Amino acid sequence: MFYRQVFISIFLSIIFLFPLYLVFVNSFKFENDILNNPASFPELFTFNNYINIFVKSNDLLSNSLTNSIIFTSLSIIFVLVLSSMLAFSIHFLSKKIQNIIFIFLLLGLILPTPIILIPVFTILKFVNLNNTFIGLILFFAAYYLPFGTLVFRGFMKNIPKEMIEASFIDGANFIVCYLKIILPILKPASASVIIITGTWVWNDFLNPLILLGPLEGTTVTVGLYRMVGQYSINFGELYAFMVLISLPVLIAYLFLQKYFIEGLLAGSGK
Repeated sequence: MFYRQVFISIFLSIIFLFPLYLVFVNSFKFENDILNNPASFPELFTFNNYINIFVKSNDLLSNSLTNSIIFTSLSIIFVLVLSSMLAFSIHFLSKKIQNIIFIFLLLGLILPTPIILIPVFTILKFVNLNNTFIGLILFFAAYYLPFGTLVFRGFMKNIPKEMIEASFIDGANFIVCYLKIILPILKPASASVIIITGTWVWNDFLNPLILLGPLEGTTVTVGLYRMVGQYSINFGELYAFMVLISLPVLIAYLFLQKYFIEGLLAGSGK
């Protein structure tokens, strides 16, 4: 039984790691080597693909990275603040009302973005926020608000209400209790929300392409799409671009992985 589990784990790891291996090794290959044998380890390493990205596509790389960092950072801040405050407010309601609210939140998680893209575009156009950065950020914040609230709600189940009520008796108001008591306790759950929401926003392709439009800016995924020409593709530079735009997410995960699983599993059992 043990060896079977080990074999299955190794097999699944290979399946998930093989695409990463292809991207990484091909980013150091010459074009002919990639086309002839994409799965082989490079015989001659070259950094020309990375150099060409910074030389020929520097504007595309810098603009897409800057825009994605802005969108991702602000979306995470909105989701963290709004979802944690919403979970904190719901924590004092009765179980029946909590269940009703979370049914609506679950409906928000069930609906895929392509279904609501046209209504969202219509609403943003009505308030003159279509093709704007703030419109896309507000969309991300609203769409991922249910996920953040559910994660924080599961974590807050382990916080005794007596502790919160004691702070109110001592004279603390809602904001003080939220900032000085709730937020420090929610650090593991916050790490989970940051990693998952940040990954979703960073990797999103369709929503920035439609809601921003072709002229208002680009993100890393849209920039990757624009590197694919109609008649020619430089695979080496394409793979190098993939590696560069993946680094911020990997770095963030390395810093926050300590709290990641703890935050997701919080509230699963008491």
